[in-house]
Amino acid sequence: METTTTPWRPPLLWRAGQALARAAVALLGRLEVTGEVPPHLRRGPLILAANHIGPFDPIVLAAACRALGVAPRFMATGGLFRAPVVGALMRRTGHLRVDRGTAAVHRALVDACAAIAAGSVVLVYPEGRIGLDPSMWPERGKTGTARLAFASGAPIVPVAHWGSHEVLPYRAPKGMVRGIARAMLRRPVIRVRFGDPLDLTGLEPGAPGAARRGTDRIIDAITDTLVPLRSDEPQRPRHVDPSRPVDTSRVHRRRPG
Repeated sequence: METTTTPWRPPLLWRAGQALARAAVALLGRLEVTGEVPPHLRRGPLILAANHIGPFDPIVLAAACRALGVAPRFMATGGLFRAPVVGALMRRTGHLRVDRGTAAVHRALVDACAAIAAGSVVLVYPEGRIGLDPSMWPERGKTGTARLAFASGAPIVPVAHWGSHEVLPYRAPKGMVRGIARAMLRRPVIRVRFGDPLDLTGLEPGAPGAARRGTDRIIDAITDTLVPLRSDEPQRPRHVDPSRPVDTSRVHRRRPG
């Protein structure tokens, strides 16, 4: 007997959260959103693949997605879901838990595939962490996003943003009050750009190395989307966070310039 899946619809609480995110970004900076998500993809199924440059990124992306009429479900670290209040809100608003470094990490792919099958937009950080490249270009990604695309068949839209690293320091909540006060005074420009839809045509999911090649293609697309946002900072960023560590072990092989 055939069964139907009720399409997922973003809860009112998440819509309100996106509105609150947009107000927060407006208070702390000047948001500029360019590019678009094609109208037929805005309600999913779709994967948004974004670079990760600081703790303020999810707030910025929630606000930018609201500007385009998109309500994504974030794949987020399990620590957020264990927090007393934040965890309950994450579950109530439909976000997806990723327990990195545990035996349960594979569950995230299953849950994300189910979310996409229900018509959701899922937002992923392919780097798997806040990037630690000293020039703040996207670093070599984890293969989970490519595997999700292979398993779900959903298209990918690369998303790049720049400027959110000027709001909250890497080690937030340590230094958060100072960062917020500085941002309110300086009001940095925070740019978000949605790139052209990407698919992984030509890659055979079961072939050896396909997930790695797909991941490199995704990171390349995010990098290309980021280039226009930081044309005046192509090498080292002007804003340097002294609390941010440096790790060159995952430098992506393709870099601008």
